[in-house]
This record gives sequence, C-alpha cells and structure tokens, in this order.
Amino acid sequence: MYPGATEFGFELLVCRWAETSWPPEASDGPESDAAVLVSRQLGTRRRRWDTIVVECDPAGLAARARFGERELDSDLLHVVRNAPEEWAWYRDALPHPGYPWRYVRAAVHRAAGRGVVEKRRRGNRIEIRRVAPYPDWVRRIVAIENKPDLDASAARALSEQLTRDVETALADEVWVATHATGRCVEPALLEDIPVDVGILAFSFDADAPGDGWADASVEWHPSEVTPADAERDEDRRTTRLELAERAYGAGWRSYHETMRPDCRHFELRRFGRALVPHCAAKARPQTAAECAGSCADFEPEPPVWRTDGWPIEGGPGKGLQALLHGRREWVRERTTDGEKRVD
Repeated sequence: MYPGATEFGFELLVCRWAETSWPPEASDGPESDAAVLVSRQLGTRRRRWDTIVVECDPAGLAARARFGERELDSDLLHVVRNAPEEWAWYRDALPHPGYPWRYVRAAVHRAAGRGVVEKRRRGNRIEIRRVAPYPDWVRRIVAIENKPDLDASAARALSEQLTRDVETALADEVWVATHATGRCVEPALLEDIPVDVGILAFSFDADAPGDGWADASVEWHPSEVTPADAERDEDRRTTRLELAERAYGAGWRSYHETMRPDCRHFELRRFGRALVPHCAAKARPQTAAECAGSCADFEPEPPVWRTDGWPIEGGPGKGLQALLHGRREWVRERTTDGEKRVD
C-alpha cells in the first residue's frame, strides 16, 4: 500500500529522496559538492518545519565528527566554539553569556564529560582547553513544507507561514513539496504561495529501479532569501547552528523514538529506497499520531519473542530500533566521506 497518502508518510518519502538526491536536478546553479543532512519536524520555538536540509561543507562536516555523534546544545556550543587553544580560566576564555556564570560552569563540566573540551583544576579555578577548533561546517539551510494535497484551502493556511519564513530568512531557501497531478499546469502554481517559495511536485513508484522510485519536478524555482548582512548577524548564525546541530544529532529517522516499535503489529516495509512503518493490525501504513500507547490495537511483544533468538533485553522492536539507528549512523558517515551509498 502506498505510504504517501497521508502527510506523515509523504514526509518520510520526501526526506528519503532528499537524503539520496538533493539538490533537485532542475536546479539552475552548478552541481553542488555539499554533503547533505536531512531532518524532520525541526525548528525554533516560533516555527517548526516538516523537513530541513542542511547543506554542509564536506571537510567541515568531517571535522565536526570530532565532537561526537550527539548534538551540541546552545550551552555546549558556547563553550566549544570559544574554548582556547591553551589552558585558561573558563571565565577569561569565554565571552560573557548574558546569564549567570554558574550555568556556564555546569556546561563546562558537561562538555568535559563528553570529551568535547579538556578541563583541569588549578587551585580554586577551572581551566579549559579545546580538543580541536569547532569547524564552520554549515553552508546553507533549506526548509521544506510537505503538503501532498495542496488545494486552495491548504495553500491559504500555508501562505502566512511561508511569508514569515521568507521575511525572517532563517532558512536560505524555502520550498513546498506536493504530489504531482500530471496536468499541463500543476495546480500548486495557481495557488496563493509567495513568489519566493519554490514548488516541488513528487511522483513515487516503488517498483522503479534505483533512484527512479522518486521523481521530483521543480515547478517553480525559489529565491535565495539570505539577508545581505547575514555574516554580521550573530544571533541568526547562532540560531542556525543550533538548528543544524539538532539535525546532526537527531536525523529524520527518529520517528521510531516516538512511535511504538515494541508493538507486535509494528513493521518496517520497503518502498523504493525508503523504509516506512506499517501496521499489521490496520493493514496499512500508520501515522505517528496513531502509533501510540493509546492505540486500541496496541499489543506488547510476547515475552517469548525476546528469548527466541533475540537479545534478552528486547525483541524484534529493539531490532527495528537498532536498524533505524544504524541507518542514521551510516547516513552521517556517508555524508562525511562524500560517498553515495545504495541500500
């Protein structure tokens, strides 16, 4: 059964396409050498996007790996980005954060515990030293809103949000992804969407070979909305870096952390080059909202599943979680070394 009939399933397919095929082939610019990180349901306190594509400098992304697989939150970034090359008292080495130093001290201890800075005590002072320079690894951030059925009412609901995205310019580029209809003029082109926002029309075919399983047609090219003073806007740079760090740490496959793979009905099925969740009880792909402990069809895995060839600490659900976690890890490694891996 086609998983893209719901917005959740469509979003997963778009994310998988972006991992393997970004940027769109019809882009006007030269072919990009950027490494790509993809995340879903990510944003700021005021705005959350369906899909985020972080275009990275390959060498910078490889250098970022020195600081571990987990994200660096805003407090840790303050420490890591400003840690000195030689030993220094942390209050001399770091700029004033705008909040009490005791929170910085706690962040220093956390950073040292994770091995992203070195720490030592000299008398009653805590000194720090960097383990490596924090790299400039983020080139561009692209935001995508996924609306499989972009009718007039959906476009009206999106228009205000997209206009705000263009005006705030936290992302360098904004797109809307929708289903292709095959008409001479895609209906999305006739809807009330800001002119600076690009439009991608998708067709998916699970039986097509290789990358043919997903076809993304650029119906409208987006405008670059990066402000002219972007390099001097430290608040914008910091917010974007925090967003990129969250994408680095989470990845889009994190849906298995909010759904219930420990249910006996939870399955993963291949669609093209994507692995998407499927509910055997409902006999169809489920949404993230449906797949919860409150679901009437939820049944825990039988205990015998956890002893018959599976690790004692978990059954097939743990195996699915490990599989998706492992896919997230090799995607990060693949983008770091610049290779395209087919799975």
